[in-house]
Amino acid sequence: MNVPFRMHTVVAALGLAGAALFSTAHAQIKIALVIPTTGALTQYGDMVKEGATTAVEMANAAGGIGGKKIELVPVDDACEPKQGPVAANRVVNSKIGYVVGPVCSGASIAAAPIYNNEGVVVVTPSATSPALTDGKNYHFIFRTIGRDDQQGPAAAKFIINTIKPKKVAVLHDKQSYGQGIAASVRDDLKKANVPVALFEGINAGDSDYSAVITKLKGAGVDFVYYGGYHPEMGLLLRQAAEQGLKVKMMGPEGVGNPEVNAIAGPAVEGMLVTLPADFAANPKNAAVVKAFQDKKRNASGAFQLTSFAATQSLLAAIKAAGDNPAKVADWMHKTTGVETVLGPVSWNKQGDLNSFDFQVFQWHKDGSKSLAK
Repeated sequence: MNVPFRMHTVVAALGLAGAALFSTAHAQIKIALVIPTTGALTQYGDMVKEGATTAVEMANAAGGIGGKKIELVPVDDACEPKQGPVAANRVVNSKIGYVVGPVCSGASIAAAPIYNNEGVVVVTPSATSPALTDGKNYHFIFRTIGRDDQQGPAAAKFIINTIKPKKVAVLHDKQSYGQGIAASVRDDLKKANVPVALFEGINAGDSDYSAVITKLKGAGVDFVYYGGYHPEMGLLLRQAAEQGLKVKMMGPEGVGNPEVNAIAGPAVEGMLVTLPADFAANPKNAAVVKAFQDKKRNASGAFQLTSFAATQSLLAAIKAAGDNPAKVADWMHKTTGVETVLGPVSWNKQGDLNSFDFQVFQWHKDGSKSLAK
């Protein structure tokens, strides 16, 4: 996916010092944008950056908050669990009280204790692992996306009622996000008495999955669910086609990236993916979609509007409670609904959304998607 500014290398090299390149000259309310600007998953960072940047531009054009402009400060965590705490400490040391991000579940889980202990309000638009919030009693951690245990059942329901497979394989990348959602899908399939012939992890970053494809062929599966990200899904699709394994494959929103087309080639046609509902199609969001289009950004990607909503939520809370992270977190827990591009959103005591709509889409070789039926 093309984005308006490709400055990953600059940001990585300059760190927070380079953030001024992205900021307004006299911004007075700072929000850290914790995203991967390096590593294999930078496209997800691009999606989140597009959403947050558009929200801030629209807010500043409308006068900011109480006359104060908002500034986004990019911080790279490479979507790596080891880098999550490093990024969090950069935010804390820079005395920034608000974060949109982190993007990936592993990095979010690793960084969350620091943010919470230091009183930094975090709203992630894309980290879906239940382990981020379950049993943690965090006060400062929120999401504007559903959890894997909401997304997994949506996928399983579609598989059970629409695909009706005879024998399923469930694969995952052995990481927090991928393994968690794969386990959720597996458990729901088993409850519905759908045979799961294989539940197996693969190594993220490998270039050859022929061994697992041979296992799939030997097991006689007619459907494959994969929990993980697009680089591995693209290889699984392509190598399965090359080895003559003709089965439908499905994954979570982590595989819904235009780059999967470049990896899988024609084999991507018909891939199924659970994604946030197409909020860009809502007529109420026409002005926001136009703002994206005016800057040659894509409002219909996986995380652009959840990121826009994360930023909207923070700005609404700051406007209502004042520029004080503790009061902002209190307000967000108490509110009965913030108006966002996702519709009204509110959070439970864990910081998870009270409701979220995941839908199943069919991916096409030209990079487009359509609602699966």
